[in-house]
Amino acid sequence: MTAYFQRLAPGRFHATPAVQGAWNIAEQHIAPALGLLTHAVETDRAARRDDDLHVARLSFDILGTMPIDEVRIDVRVLRPGRTIELVEATLDLRGRVAVILRAWLQKPGDTGSISGTALPRIRPRDDLEPWEGSVIWPGEFVRTVEARRLEISPGRAQYWLRPRVPLLAGEPISSTAAALSVLDIANGITPRLPPVAMAFPNLDTTVHLFERPRSDWIGYDTTVTFGTNGIGLTHTVLHDIHGPIGTAEQILTIRPR
Repeated sequence: MTAYFQRLAPGRFHATPAVQGAWNIAEQHIAPALGLLTHAVETDRAARRDDDLHVARLSFDILGTMPIDEVRIDVRVLRPGRTIELVEATLDLRGRVAVILRAWLQKPGDTGSISGTALPRIRPRDDLEPWEGSVIWPGEFVRTVEARRLEISPGRAQYWLRPRVPLLAGEPISSTAAALSVLDIANGITPRLPPVAMAFPNLDTTVHLFERPRSDWIGYDTTVTFGTNGIGLTHTVLHDIHGPIGTAEQILTIRPR
């Protein structure tokens, strides 16, 4: 596969078979679409202004399943500002809004002299064994992701991921959009129960970034929790090769198969 998506026109893209999903192989895995929405927000920002606001928070609401087909993305500024903006992007498929992204963009500043975190670093990538997601998950998308994983217990793991294919054919993308194009796989890389026994799709993905990714490999320190009421949570601390860079949260709906 050459890419997850091909651009057809401004705001219009066609999904390739590389996005084939894991819960249903007739549908898209949501991860590449989240990367595409991120890229659309950054492209819109670059067309409107030249001060390179950083994407600090991305909150995606997933409104339904997505067949492997053409998608349309529209971007609008909800809260313009000189140093902070709130931007909304919607992904439409066959006349139906399938994903809504609201992103906070912030002007960067120099806080290097006071930077620091108590978040622990995860094990280096080379200390972990290669892992093939196709062992437990169907679909082409999982085969497009290179992974190295240490599973501490079902629902608890450290791992490193990077896509084997680009997000968009023939078009450069940022390290943030590249990371987002596979990030949603976090919910399936250390399942508490085998997916053949229990479905646990996520309704959203919310990412906070205090650093831009500075490497193509992104590290994940993930904990999956199932509550007593059919609701779960996948919590992840994100890393690049220099250390923690942010967090990701995904609320789950837990359903017997």
